[in-house]
Amino acid sequence: MNRAFSRKKDKTWMHTPEALSKHYIPYNAKFLGSTEVEQPKGTEVVRDAVRKLKFARHIKKSEGQKIPKVELQISIYGVKILEPKTKEVQHNCQLHRISFCADDKTDKRIFTFICKDSESNKHLCYVFDSEKCAEEITLTIGQAFDLAYRKFLESGGKDVETRKQIAGLQKRIQDLETENMELKNKVQDLESQLRTTQVSASPAGTGTPKSPSTDIFDMVPFSPVSHVTSTPARNGTQPPPVPSRATEIKRDLFGAEPFDPFTCGAGDFPPDIQSKLEEMQEGFKMGLTLEGTVFCLDPLDSRC
Repeated sequence: MNRAFSRKKDKTWMHTPEALSKHYIPYNAKFLGSTEVEQPKGTEVVRDAVRKLKFARHIKKSEGQKIPKVELQISIYGVKILEPKTKEVQHNCQLHRISFCADDKTDKRIFTFICKDSESNKHLCYVFDSEKCAEEITLTIGQAFDLAYRKFLESGGKDVETRKQIAGLQKRIQDLETENMELKNKVQDLESQLRTTQVSASPAGTGTPKSPSTDIFDMVPFSPVSHVTSTPARNGTQPPPVPSRATEIKRDLFGAEPFDPFTCGAGDFPPDIQSKLEEMQEGFKMGLTLEGTVFCLDPLDSRC
């Protein structure tokens, strides 16, 4: 029997959505272990993993070691594997990293799932032994995945592409501001060179400075460098220095920093959260395959 995971509304699940959303569903099982696999999905992939772990467990049993018992806590936040007495978390598998889940239709005790490790990015196959709940645990993981995906979309997962565009616009604005600053600095340098040229061109040792020529309205013509020339006030005091252009660009007419919606919104999407959203979107898009198959190995079984 092969059943591909789907998000149909008429899907029959094992639990109420509230049980997985607000709490978790606990299960007891024996943990055969985990092993690295090459692919995130596939019956042959889990069959080889089960064969490998069953053989290793068979060797340990001959040495007197028992299969460790664990507690599985399944919710929309992931599948936790805990030590049943101390409640110490041994593994925490996030749902968007789980890509394949299967139970053995011949051996009702065995079930397994494949999860991508958060640190090494390797695909690990986890194998368990549950006397009566193997199929139920498989379906519960599928239901939790379905609910987690819906919650992800409702909480902003749809806006991942929009956030990427906003981040691109923020970068573009920053580049333009840098370019604008460089151009203003060049203009300021040119003005300084022009003033130096005018000073050097004027004859040395002149007496009273010539008054500037006026137009027909008896007004001094506007000059782009007139605001920086040092002209003594009538009362003999110098006017206050004019602030440089580099200072003006950071303040408006009232001395406040100009409002920039992109700059103020940058804190809403820090790089770590953005990468996390993209990772979750990629994981959920891969989907989860639930599969009931046959990977029982009778020669190595012997009740482990």
